[in-house]
Order: sequence, then structure tokens, then C-alpha cells
Amino acid sequence: MERVPNVTRADAVAAVRNPLAFIAERWTPTPRTVQRAALAALVMSVVIVVTGGAVRLTGSGLGCPTWPKCTDDSLTATSEMGVHGAIEFGNRLLTYVLCAAVGWAIIAARSQKPYRRSLTRLGWAQFWVVMSNAILGGIVVLVGLNPYTVAAHFVATSALIAVATVMWQRTREGDTAPRPLVGRSVQQLVWFLVAASVLLILVGTVVTGAGPHAGDSSEVERMPVDWESVSKVHAVLAWIVVSLTFALWFVLKAVDAPAGPLHRTRDLFLILLAQGVIGYVQYFTDLPEILVGLHMLGSALTWIAVLRVLLALRERPQTTVDLPGPAAEATVGSRT
Repeated sequence: MERVPNVTRADAVAAVRNPLAFIAERWTPTPRTVQRAALAALVMSVVIVVTGGAVRLTGSGLGCPTWPKCTDDSLTATSEMGVHGAIEFGNRLLTYVLCAAVGWAIIAARSQKPYRRSLTRLGWAQFWVVMSNAILGGIVVLVGLNPYTVAAHFVATSALIAVATVMWQRTREGDTAPRPLVGRSVQQLVWFLVAASVLLILVGTVVTGAGPHAGDSSEVERMPVDWESVSKVHAVLAWIVVSLTFALWFVLKAVDAPAGPLHRTRDLFLILLAQGVIGYVQYFTDLPEILVGLHMLGSALTWIAVLRVLLALRERPQTTVDLPGPAAEATVGSRT
């Protein structure tokens, strides 16, 4: 067996002062490891959407009636709180799993050789979004599931998914300047698609805020709009996104675009079809909880697919030039 090197006092001090730099000096992950770490963070950002939906759909939003503790006297859920307390507290615990996944992505990106500052920054961006959204989640509980704060909570999670998707894509690219694969008119069409998708997500939060699933069995404030009218607006926006995706596929075929954008557009179209079927079925069956949960999962997957279409419009070839690593950082996040 290989002898484990002794850790000197200087090593211990360096590890305490800057643990990321200490790890990076002694470990070089493979590109596949970095990609898997970024993918793990993305998967957990989707999982937290699904479990958050489960909290809402089971009426467990106030299972832990306060924050950061579960009750005024207990940090964790107690047996007297029943299943709702367990569900809400379980979702809170998953936030730590999400933090661990994001932390792993940051460590892997920071340790990669050559050092890629842009990739590490994407990891730290996820970290700060998670921290901000955790605080926002606490505010949601403290204000009794106010629908506007709930909507902001979901939008922040969508932002997390966006950053995680970009980081996952960037782990498979180089740091050279992006080279467009399609013309300007196609790029503009895709940006229209992205804008319509963002609007679709925002209106979807209004549908949720005005709909019957308030998140708790107690009297919870709802958005003062007609739920069915907003649902119809949401459906119209969904058809606009579908139409733009269909048009994009034909345009890409007409201009003989590379396989990447075509395949990503096809994937998006298939996800949209499945999401549309779920949406209409849940509407005409009085919103059964299981279908609403699947629709929330579909929303996250649709958003990822839209972003992948956008990112597929350019390429960044990987370089083989070895770059010098950065100097030791003064603080954990000061240079990332």
C-alpha cells in the first residue's frame, strides 16, 4: 500500500484558510467527473421542484409552522405533527442534499486543470441562489404561504435550474469564444422562444397562486384573479411555445443546420407534447394531485430543454493548452 503523506502544520493552516485551493492543489478530477458533478447539481435542482410540489399538493406547506426551526420548541418535526410535519421537514432536509450537490460541483470545477474561472463562477452562482431561495422559503412559511412569495420561490428555483443547465453544458465545452452555428434570424427566433417560455412559467405561477391547491388545509390567501381565465391564458402561451418550437424545427431543416440544434429542438417538442397532454388532462379532471405534480416536473424539464436549444446554437471547441492555475484565494468565494 502507498504510504499516506503526513499533513504538516502548514498544510492544516492552508486547508483552514482556503479549503478549495488546498483540495485543488492535491486533486485533479477527470473531465467526466466534473460533468457528473454539474449534472448532479442540475438533477437535484429538479428534484427540489418535485418535492416542493409534493409539499404543496399534500397540504403540508405549514407542516412546520415556523422557520428556521420546525416549531418554536423543536428544530425537527415531532410525532405530534403527523405526516404533514414529516413531509415539510423532509423537504427542508433535501435542501442540504442540494447544497451538497452544488458544493461538489464547485469543488470539482475549482480543481479541474487547467483552472476555469467561468465554470467555478457558475457553481458559486448556484450556491448563492440556493442560499437566497432557502431564506425566501423561510419567508414563505412565516407569511403563511402568501401566494406571491410562493410564486417568487418557484421563479428562483427556475433561475437555479437555468444556471445549473448552463454549467452542465459548459463542462462539455472549452473556454474559446463561442462560434455561432446558425444565422442571426434563427437566433432571434430562439430568443423569442425563450421569452415566451419565461412568460409561460410566470403565468403558471399565477395559475398556481389562484388555483385550488393552496398548500395547506388552513385558510390560505389566494391571488385575486379568476383561476380559469388565467389557466386559458396559460394554455394559449403553451401553444405559442409549441408553435415556435415547430417553426424552429422547420427553419433549421430548411437552412441545413447542424445536428445539435435539430436534436435539441426535437427533444423540446416531444417534452412539450407530453406536458400539454398532462396539462389538459389535469384541467378536465379537476386537478388531481398526481397529475399536478407531473406537470411541475414537466415544467422543469421543459425549461431545461428550452435552454439546451439556446445553448446548442453555438459551439466552444475545447483547447488543449495548459493554463497556469490561479494563485491561492484569500477567501473561499473571493475569486470565484
